[in-house]
Amino acid sequence: MLFVDAAHCVYGTYLCCLWSILRVFVRAASGRQRFNVLGAWDAVTRAFVSVTNTTVVNTDTMCELRRKSAAVGLVGPVTVVLDNARYQRNKVVQALAAELSITLLYLPSYSPNLNLIERLWRFLKRKSVYGKYHPNFAAFKATIEDTLSQLGTTHADALASLMTLKFQEFDEVSLLVA
Repeated sequence: MLFVDAAHCVYGTYLCCLWSILRVFVRAASGRQRFNVLGAWDAVTRAFVSVTNTTVVNTDTMCELRRKSAAVGLVGPVTVVLDNARYQRNKVVQALAAELSITLLYLPSYSPNLNLIERLWRFLKRKSVYGKYHPNFAAFKATIEDTLSQLGTTHADALASLMTLKFQEFDEVSLLVA
């Protein structure tokens, strides 16, 4: 089972919390360049496959991720869980998934809490972006790529407790019918 989504990291300032009695000047990046990471997290093997670029995530990058995921050699029936982004629901992506024997499972609208990879994006941004100063876009991009390359080694223990298949459930929810 693969959980798929894109993270769009924008080169800019991400402050955490800063409390000070005196005025403190914090170095900040300037620019609005984006580094896009389209990733697939395998919930069983804990493997991560990604496609990165600095332009846009579209049908072509989605198809490239599908081919890259299939090349890993997944065993058994493959189900891909993804949201309702336009580039994930089109006929080209669906035809390629059928060709590669991949089942696509679309999540309901506005339910990022059901997509496991959202936890990974939060972890990635905390480790590489929030509260960090990057002098230029190349350093910003390198920091993110470095964190992604260490997911299976340095960050494996932190991800073991974070990337579990436990989701929030609501018991006895009353639904109003119009």
